[in-house]
Amino acid sequence: MLRKIWGGLTGLIFPDFCEVCGTPLVRGERYICLSCLYKMPRTQFWETEDNEIEKLFWGKINIEHACSLFYFRKGSDYRPMIHRLKYKGKYNIGLRLGEELGVCLGNSLLYSDISMLVPVPLHPAKERLRGYNQSEYIAYGISNITNLPLEKRNLIRTKYTQTQTRKNAAERWENVQSVFDVRDKSRFNGEHILLIDDIITTGSTIESCASTIMNSSTCRVSIASIGYASNYC
Repeated sequence: MLRKIWGGLTGLIFPDFCEVCGTPLVRGERYICLSCLYKMPRTQFWETEDNEIEKLFWGKINIEHACSLFYFRKGSDYRPMIHRLKYKGKYNIGLRLGEELGVCLGNSLLYSDISMLVPVPLHPAKERLRGYNQSEYIAYGISNITNLPLEKRNLIRTKYTQTQTRKNAAERWENVQSVFDVRDKSRFNGEHILLIDDIITTGSTIESCASTIMNSSTCRVSIASIGYASNYC
């Protein structure tokens, strides 16, 4: 009872604010208010085969399914939230959005036989500099909802690469060639892996990850992210 009273008092004095619209959060809301969750421009791709994201990989790698939670657009109120997730230490945003994505995936027949969650890894030096891997926290959120096991050590990034932000499609692909490896190739055998990233733009990074996994193990791979930058929007 005392903890509840103290929590209520601190909430009044030091309220948490929505990471999208900046309004104070009310009881039951975490990081994003219910209004902004409702208005989120969701893709619904977890319900649709042959969607825009899956088409990014046609003729390149043989993935099962691909989806993103919402469209990541320039000028959107949701865009600064992702910047804070990646660069400002707000890793709990990834956890919360991962939970939202987990609810969508948990209600999807297309993803019903996923057996393992694998976040796209950062290079150890970059992870030390940032303090965390945002894709890992997204995966934690999905796991919280779906109870699927999370494997975060077997897929590794072996080369430190430059940011993809200002690169075109060809430069993005060149930047992530041969930068991933699998430690224990037998660990992924027989699994249907959900490979998890924060934002999909051209798909070059996650394509390189998926290729590395499928070339080293007998498994199936599907893809999910919280944001999709459609046509670099």
